[in-house]
Amino acid sequence: MKISVITVTWNNSKTIEKQIKSVKKGAGDIEFEEIIIDNGSKDDTVEIIKKYKEIKLIQNTDNKGFAHANNQGYKIAQGEFILFLNPDNELEENSLGKLIQKMKDDKNIGLLSVKLTDKNKKFNKCAGPRRFPKLSDQLALLLKIPHLFPKVLDKYLMTDFDPEAEQEVDSVRGAFMLVKKEILDRLGFGFDPRYFIWFEDVDLCQEIKKIGLKVIYTPEVSCVDLVGQSFNQRTSLWKQKVFTKSMLLYFKKWEKSYIWIWIALFRPIAIFIVWIGNLRKK
Repeated sequence: MKISVITVTWNNSKTIEKQIKSVKKGAGDIEFEEIIIDNGSKDDTVEIIKKYKEIKLIQNTDNKGFAHANNQGYKIAQGEFILFLNPDNELEENSLGKLIQKMKDDKNIGLLSVKLTDKNKKFNKCAGPRRFPKLSDQLALLLKIPHLFPKVLDKYLMTDFDPEAEQEVDSVRGAFMLVKKEILDRLGFGFDPRYFIWFEDVDLCQEIKKIGLKVIYTPEVSCVDLVGQSFNQRTSLWKQKVFTKSMLLYFKKWEKSYIWIWIALFRPIAIFIVWIGNLRKK
């Protein structure tokens, strides 16, 4: 098996069928499998997936989280390459072969991602690469400072990024990550299972660089990414609690205690700000 495409779904009935069809086109003549792990969808997602008998479907009775579900898929994957692909993405025709060949040609590439676009094929800035998070920019996020000073996160968000240039980057989004299975086997997971959602993709990029390999962005291939179709179903308070929990976990793993302690201290304030904001909207 050349490549395993692993997708996690949660109430994605509006997008999953287009994604499944695009995976077939994206693979072309390459031998592939698609493994879909459903995290307890309450809509018609599972019924749609079951129409495609070739798909390996894992059904969780409840939402196990993004990292856990992807790891379920990774454990049964047979492909030489693993593509973590979101359910609201659509691949270009015959695109996977190009990417696999690129990774074969350059042994220093540990993780490869592509130009993520909106439905009009325009580069989606909110789905682009980012620099590794630092304490200053994460505190700014916790305290909602960008609402007053929008440019404070420009460096972190890489607003100077050229989407038409292939380049090494710090991190890419978990919506599209192509990795050799042997690399994940070295790590022992697809994503660190301690994360529920958020920061698990940044964490994987850190792990890739830690073993001396590169995270590469290429515009040679593009992929439609509708961004956040599952997240839109969650409340802002839920998102803030989970996001900040993952942020703290990430900093505890990669930074010294005198750095992550500030995240721990300001996290309750960030959650309180969102709670107050929700009360005012009622």
